[in-house]
Amino acid sequence: MTGSILVVDDSASDRLLIEHLLRGYSVLTASDGLEAMRQIDEHEDISLIILDLNMPVMNGFEVLKALRSDERYKKLRTIILTNYNEIENEIEGLRLGAVDYIRKPIHMDSLRIRVNIHLELIWFQQLIQEKLDEQTVTLDAIFQQAPIGIAINEPSADGSRLVAINKMYEEITGRSKEELLQLGWVKITHPDDLQEDLANLKKLQSGEIKSYSMEKRFIKPDGSIIWVYMVVALLSLSHYEKYTNICLIQDITKRKEAEEALIESERSKSVLLSHLPGMAYRCLYDRDWTMEFVSAGCLRLTGYPPESLLYNRDVAFNDVIAPEYRESLWQEWERILADRQPFKFEYEIITANGERKWVLEMGEGVYNQQSEVEALEGIILDISDRKSIEHDLRYNSEHDIWTGLYNRRSLENLLRCDREKGTARNRAIVGINLSVAHLLTVTYGFNYTLELIKKISKELDSLCTDKRLLFNTFENRFVFYMKDYRDKNQLIQFCEMLIELLGTLLFGERIGAGIGVIEINRENEQDIDQLFKNLLIASEKAMEAVDSDFAYCFFDGEMEAEIMREEEIKRELDKIAADEGQGGLFLQYQPILDLKSNQICGFEALARLQSEKLGLVQPTEFIPIAEKTKLIIPVGRKIVHQAFSFLKRLKENGHGAVSVAVNVSAIELLRNDFSSNLWDAINELQVDPENICLEITESVFASNYHDINKIIGELRQAGIHIAIDDFGTGYSSLARERELNVNCLKIDKFFLDKLLCIDLKYAITCDVISMAHKLGHCVIAEGVEHENQLEYLRNHGCDRVQGFLISKPLDEEEALEMLKKQ
Repeated sequence: MTGSILVVDDSASDRLLIEHLLRGYSVLTASDGLEAMRQIDEHEDISLIILDLNMPVMNGFEVLKALRSDERYKKLRTIILTNYNEIENEIEGLRLGAVDYIRKPIHMDSLRIRVNIHLELIWFQQLIQEKLDEQTVTLDAIFQQAPIGIAINEPSADGSRLVAINKMYEEITGRSKEELLQLGWVKITHPDDLQEDLANLKKLQSGEIKSYSMEKRFIKPDGSIIWVYMVVALLSLSHYEKYTNICLIQDITKRKEAEEALIESERSKSVLLSHLPGMAYRCLYDRDWTMEFVSAGCLRLTGYPPESLLYNRDVAFNDVIAPEYRESLWQEWERILADRQPFKFEYEIITANGERKWVLEMGEGVYNQQSEVEALEGIILDISDRKSIEHDLRYNSEHDIWTGLYNRRSLENLLRCDREKGTARNRAIVGINLSVAHLLTVTYGFNYTLELIKKISKELDSLCTDKRLLFNTFENRFVFYMKDYRDKNQLIQFCEMLIELLGTLLFGERIGAGIGVIEINRENEQDIDQLFKNLLIASEKAMEAVDSDFAYCFFDGEMEAEIMREEEIKRELDKIAADEGQGGLFLQYQPILDLKSNQICGFEALARLQSEKLGLVQPTEFIPIAEKTKLIIPVGRKIVHQAFSFLKRLKENGHGAVSVAVNVSAIELLRNDFSSNLWDAINELQVDPENICLEITESVFASNYHDINKIIGELRQAGIHIAIDDFGTGYSSLARERELNVNCLKIDKFFLDKLLCIDLKYAITCDVISMAHKLGHCVIAEGVEHENQLEYLRNHGCDRVQGFLISKPLDEEEALEMLKKQ
């Protein structure tokens, strides 16, 4: 390289950047024009100046004028730095003698290419002058050795006549010496560049300027374009007086292609960075994260202009990072760089005005040949909006939307966390069940109930402490989570406090509430879902209290045993429903005696459940569970099938007149496929509908009266008998008895037991029998266990009876044997 390079710019960051890009060259710097002139005076080896036109003291234009006016400095070549929007400055700078310009922002490839060309031209001009002065070689020898194209012109009308051309000039233009001497340089110059070239040449020949440089295009014989960097200067050598000027060219086609690609890349990058919700950076791997490059988005992201962060001029980026994240950010970079992995980390920064922002940093390390970390590069994006959305989503997922209290999911997570920590001495959950509040919604509307629940939640929330937290776990249900309480008495005191508070709030609403309590221990803490189920059961038990609208109930071992028993019954019913066989389900048959003939005229099919764990389960226990779980539907089909199978056996054994009664629930009756399934069973087993009786409890008619009465009416018309079971204990059907599509009334055991303890002249059982007969119904009395009951029924015209006095429920074989003996 020939001489030093002087960088003149008032921006310390730009000077540092150029020094970084021109590593390997001898670079001097100055911050203003006056300092630049002093540097030029002090260093005679300066051959190239990179000059920013905009400076506070002696601007670039003044420097150019000073250099042009002093003979000592006329040979110094000057490249001016301008911004993209300073076209007028570029033109004025070139007019004042600058040989080239570079636009900011400065890019490594463009700067190094242009500086290299200018230094090579300076070197070559010096070499020519030195060789000619020494007269050690001829001009022709210099032509042949030169690494750049050289042409010498002689005077002509347009200055285009060439008289000497070296081989590199031929190679660059793609034309032979003879062709070039004949055509001249004007005819092979691209039309778009010719006017500027001729105008510069005219100034040169008039003495207005002593040299000029430009980038121009030549047209090759095949029509392709070649880009060259050209310097034209007056030739005033004593040995070659007939020549007017010398032209030096260097092929820069690849550089132009690279520049165009770079410009497009920079344009795309500029567009990308301008729309980036953050900033791009390059920094040193130190505790301050010393920035070597920061994009313009820095201002919008941090509130600091980019130059403030460059090389920690005003503030280090580490100071921008929120204090609580600084160490974790450093540790994450250490971990990532050790494995050369991509970096990704979220943290908070504090902007210039004190605002906190969430950012996402993504980057990677830059390594030298020794695999040492040279720098870090990446982007830092503003994710505050995303974090805000995440916060809202998290809030909504953890809180009840109406009351603002933490929800069940939050309580479950807290229970798991405390279970794993094991730090709390005593733990319990206290549930408040306000499910009856839905009655207020029916009367007053949703908004009324909602405002009441909000009011209650606010009052309950006032009872919270750091050891007593409130959650809204479901609609109209609250749970207090209590930790480190003293003993059970403290829980009872708290429940009494809740009862007093709820009583005050709900005094005018005429609704109550149940409070359930569960103490958490090692046995029950694992299954959190079961904890909530048990808490609900305890609160519902409390709501069943008859002496108060508000009560509390502790979930205890007895209650747990009841739940476990119910769960076991559900499992048994599930197996029955899923099994092709009968499982533990079987039927027994209680004989029905016709009092007129004194013969067995029928049987009532009674369902039984045999469990491996629980033994024999009574229908009064498993039938309600089956109805609650809807398992009564598949179980009921199997009961019907077994009963009809027995009815078929009766016919096969010569008892074709004997009937079988089957109990049917409202859930079964109201299904669309009930009748079709019933007839499928009748047809499959070839039984007579006249021998079938369906028993329905009178409480069934309390709801869906018309639908059920229609269904049983259709079955009765088909020949099937319909009986009202447990008559007189449920829904009062006396007023509508005539409308019911039934054949028979079964008097409940309650009325028969009264015959044993009251004066028979006051008994109304005879009146029920008389009323039923007047309506044309058959009367069956069930639960007959004593002779005087049977005698009373005979005397008052009852048609049929059943009970232990006649027979206990029998298995199929026993029933057949009884009929055989009869």
